[in-house]
Amino acid sequence: MIKRKKAQLKIQQMAFMLMAVTLFFVMVGMFILVFKFSGLKESATLIEEKNAMLLVTKLANSPEFSCGEAFGSNRINCIDSDKVMMLKGKIAKYSEFWGVAEIKIRKIYPNNENIICTPGNYGNCGIIEVLSKDVNKLPPASNFVSLCKKESYNDEFYDKCELARFMVSSEDKR
Repeated sequence: MIKRKKAQLKIQQMAFMLMAVTLFFVMVGMFILVFKFSGLKESATLIEEKNAMLLVTKLANSPEFSCGEAFGSNRINCIDSDKVMMLKGKIAKYSEFWGVAEIKIRKIYPNNENIICTPGNYGNCGIIEVLSKDVNKLPPASNFVSLCKKESYNDEFYDKCELARFMVSSEDKR
């Protein structure tokens, strides 16, 4: 009888020990998972920001906006403002294709404040609103670009380039 109780006690000790070891490894596994996934949200935010910057660069160099060969050589991050003004308002079809809610070009130098460009004040304005959907928007991703156009002086044409920020906002789907 005593041997039987001793055996039962040993079995209970073994069961409790196995449960303790299992619980220990579960706790260690949870700690490792928490540590590993702690930077996941920051990593996702960095990837979203990087994708937004790549989208801005891709749009700035797309045929709809880029200078192409119009100003001598093929320039990178050069936007043809004459082309953009002609496309303004007609580009809504592209919003779904590009997945953007707003595209703006803001001149930095020379600064013409917050005057929105229209065909009537085209030379003396500071903001070209290419596309603006009426939805909740994320903060814009932007990149610096050359905003170039052809101008004439004494019957001679020359290239006038200004510094601008090309800003693209995506729709906030949260």
